[in-house]
Amino acid sequence: MVIESSWINGLIGGILIGVSATILLAFNGRIAGISGMINGVLEFSSGGSWRILFLGGMLMGGFIYEYLLPLPNTPSGDFNLFLLILGGFLVGFGTRMGNGCTSGHGVCGLGRLSVRSLTAVVSFLASGMITVFIMKHIY
Repeated sequence: MVIESSWINGLIGGILIGVSATILLAFNGRIAGISGMINGVLEFSSGGSWRILFLGGMLMGGFIYEYLLPLPNTPSGDFNLFLLILGGFLVGFGTRMGNGCTSGHGVCGLGRLSVRSLTAVVSFLASGMITVFIMKHIY
C-alpha cells in the first residue's frame, strides 16, 4: 500500500517517535535524546547496549523506509557538500552548547513541560527560520 499524503506520513512518524520515547522513558528511565545516545556510545559508557539497540533501530527504520517500502521517491537536489558538512558541524556544536538536541528537548523535554527545553526549541526554530530565509532570499 502506497501512502501518498505527506501529512499522514508525518502523523505516523510522529506517533512512532512519541511511542518509542515513551517506552524508553517508562521501561529504562532514559530520555530519547539522540545526541546523548551517540555521545554515550562514543565514550563507551557502561550499560550502553540500550543506546546501540535504539540507534540501530533508528537506522534500520530509515533503511526499511527508503529501500524496502514501495513509497514515492523524494526529490534529491543539487547540494553543496561544503555547506552540508559545515551545517553538520554547526548542529553538533549547537547540540553541545544547548545541552541536548531537538529530539531530547523537543520530544521529551516539552513532553515533561521543561522550561529549559521550551527555550531550546524556540531557539532551534528561530535559527532554522533565519537560516531558511538567508538561504532562500540572500544567499
